[in-house]
Amino acid sequence: MPRLRTVAAAAGVALLTRRALRRRIARSPLWPLPALPVPTSGRPRDRALTLTLAGREEIAEGVVQLRLHGQDLPPWEPGAHLELTLPSGLVRQYSLCGDPADRTAYTLATRLVEDGRGGSREVHEELRPGMRLRVRGPRNRFPLKPSSAYVFVAGGIGITPILPMLRAAEASGADWRILYCGRSRASMPYLDEVEKAAGPDRLTVVAEDESGRPDLAALLAEVPRAAAVYCCGPAPLMDAVAEVLPAGCTLHRERFTAAAAVEGDEPFEVELRRSGRTVTVAADESVLTAVRRELPATAYSCEQGFCGTCQQRVLAGEIEHRDELLTDVEREGSMLICVSRARGGRLVLDL
Repeated sequence: MPRLRTVAAAAGVALLTRRALRRRIARSPLWPLPALPVPTSGRPRDRALTLTLAGREEIAEGVVQLRLHGQDLPPWEPGAHLELTLPSGLVRQYSLCGDPADRTAYTLATRLVEDGRGGSREVHEELRPGMRLRVRGPRNRFPLKPSSAYVFVAGGIGITPILPMLRAAEASGADWRILYCGRSRASMPYLDEVEKAAGPDRLTVVAEDESGRPDLAALLAEVPRAAAVYCCGPAPLMDAVAEVLPAGCTLHRERFTAAAAVEGDEPFEVELRRSGRTVTVAADESVLTAVRRELPATAYSCEQGFCGTCQQRVLAGEIEHRDELLTDVEREGSMLICVSRARGGRLVLDL
């Protein structure tokens, strides 16, 4: 196979001129060289948008729906979420729950969390129609995969990513049914819409003020093995679904809160190389929490390992990855510090 050689000036060896080298390259059967593929991170290449808050409506007790208007908006599919930057600078992720065919608006909803970190309160108390808001996305870490049968389980505000899935499942001709749980019917957003879509034969509603906590083992005992199960809601609900689901079922779930610490987690140290500091991460806390004690401005958002805001470069140490976002290539030298931990006693971060 022809090859190019760099010819150095030496005794008895002639120098190739640039012109001669170009002629040799042009005669090579390997020329022109094929374009190399551009490496990608596997992460959605979304762009920042500024949209107008066209509508704000309380659709259930403690739940506000927002409608953000734009033109020729990026497309999305059921399960997608939007990253919203609030006027205060806080960044939050909210599931899209409108119609994917509508390219003029994004619809999302959020419940007021009394003891939260301020994001939901700002949405409920500060956002007003006419405001301009920055968003990124849509992104989808909870896609609806093709199946002949679906079982959907939603808890409270967890109905938001599920709602577009119901429409898609119906349009595909698949068999489906839904279990919708909440504190009360008045607190369950989009209940009327779910009832219309499902009818009495495909919908089970469990309102705790009427019938107590749901008996998930009984309610899910007859789930077909071929069914794809999609679950979103409070962590206790999703953990319970995972425990009682019949063997052979495929479970897909999206958390709206940070995953609980894993039993057996151990404390470890994290060196913040550029800052010249070292922090100790307790067994029951995240690297993010420990780092923010020293560096409060460290960026973060979802605290669940799916948005990528807290991704940091790791200079040394073995990582135990617990996210569902990073590619294998990214995992070789970085981590999401909101969920992932050290697989040993020490990590060194480029912070």
